[in-house]
Amino acid sequence: MNIIVLHGPNLNLLGSISAQSKQRITLDKINKMLRLHVRNSDINLKISQTHKVFQAINFIQRNRNWAHGFLFAPMAWARYEYSILDALKIAETPTVQLLFPKELDDMDEKSSIFSNFCHSTIIGDPNQIYIDGIDTLKNLT
Repeated sequence: MNIIVLHGPNLNLLGSISAQSKQRITLDKINKMLRLHVRNSDINLKISQTHKVFQAINFIQRNRNWAHGFLFAPMAWARYEYSILDALKIAETPTVQLLFPKELDDMDEKSSIFSNFCHSTIIGDPNQIYIDGIDTLKNLT
């Protein structure tokens, strides 16, 4: 199974964001945790983080035929980035949206434009929701 993981804007600064809530979460730790989680399985990952919408769309489009699932932490894009939503719809890849708790992001499932499209939305601790997202995608196929 091939899964693409897209971290949205400012997640490269997750360490700074999480430090405000007394957590020690970094994007590098999450990526290492994901790779470790799938190490002895038939899951292949392609991981990207960007602030730029055109790069996110290119990542989705370039990998749409390769990917069996898409794991997406949209952050600020969750409110207004319809061009990414269109790219996901065109790609027709099962998608799981990841949203962080209020201490890290003020987004909820109701305010995300991706919620109605995604197969699942997982809200919670970044240390856990990425793993839950991989497992959800694994069970969708």
